[in-house]
Amino acid sequence: MKKMTASVVGGGAGGQLSMNALHNSEHYELAAIADLRPEVCEKLQKQFPGIRTYLDHNEMFKDCPTDVVCVSTFPPSHEEVTLDALKLPLKGILVEKPLGHTVASGRRILEEIKKRDLPMAVPHGLLAKKTPLEIIERVRSGEIGELKLVEIQNTNWDIINAGIHWLHFFVQLTGNEPMDHVMGICESSTRTYRDGMQVETTAVTYGQTQSGVRVVMNTGDHVRINTEGKDTLFRLIGTAGQIEFWGWANGYRLLNAAFPKGELIIPEELAVTGHQAHLESMAGMIQSGERNYSIPESSLLALEIVEGAYISSRHRCKVTFPVDAFEAPAETDWNPGVAYSGTGGGRDGRKL
Repeated sequence: MKKMTASVVGGGAGGQLSMNALHNSEHYELAAIADLRPEVCEKLQKQFPGIRTYLDHNEMFKDCPTDVVCVSTFPPSHEEVTLDALKLPLKGILVEKPLGHTVASGRRILEEIKKRDLPMAVPHGLLAKKTPLEIIERVRSGEIGELKLVEIQNTNWDIINAGIHWLHFFVQLTGNEPMDHVMGICESSTRTYRDGMQVETTAVTYGQTQSGVRVVMNTGDHVRINTEGKDTLFRLIGTAGQIEFWGWANGYRLLNAAFPKGELIIPEELAVTGHQAHLESMAGMIQSGERNYSIPESSLLALEIVEGAYISSRHRCKVTFPVDAFEAPAETDWNPGVAYSGTGGGRDGRKL
């Protein structure tokens, strides 16, 4: 089978992962990359001899159109670059997560791709590793009973750049169950930025599905992880057991009726993981004519939780779904924890 040509927009971490995956795949030929930084283009030319490099993605699309485009720029530019790419006669497209910097932007991207009936990849790495896939299967088969709570701890990262992975995993665990609301509190004392986005110093995100499954996520510059030696921790609590695992690390601990003292399980890793697994899956869709947008759709729901958490922190309110239709209430002068003056309205909580 003739290889499909592919180009990548953005030479950062995500773009590099796509380039390596394309280079290693038998289905694709990495033909070109575009990045605004000349030094990045020069470095990539040495790394991938023979590829063409451009400082402008539209110049690349005009001069070197390809069958597949990977959009790997920073989130606020995803929509512009994706819409430009969609002017090409593409066979497939990869858009990095988060789909956009807002759920409205991400929704427009997904809708435009669906209109063109294009195969799409959103490379969530946890869905291309054996440990998290096995955990999803165990939870859905009821091995820890009914899932009630997912706790996430992650240090040196943030809600939008790493939290999008973690919250996407939560969405997968619940089978894309609609969210009821999300609340978040972020403090920004260190003025941290990461991957082109202003992010929190520390934060807590709390969300609840319509059936009441909770997620609580701690993120920030310095979050104390209460399992020694780990920088990421997931605890899944069910009515008949629990599972603990550690982000990208292989292995997990299962506690249930079959393993009442807890069992460390280390499955054999998949032969193909990460971006390459998602790109190979997209190649399969291109060849078969089948379409599956379940991962992009769950990624969009994860982005809704992300944006809802930031809106909640900004406006000090509970954010209901859909987030892109939510209107923040007027700022209130009601301060919980302050003594009630006896005047100014309000309602007596003893009489609810």
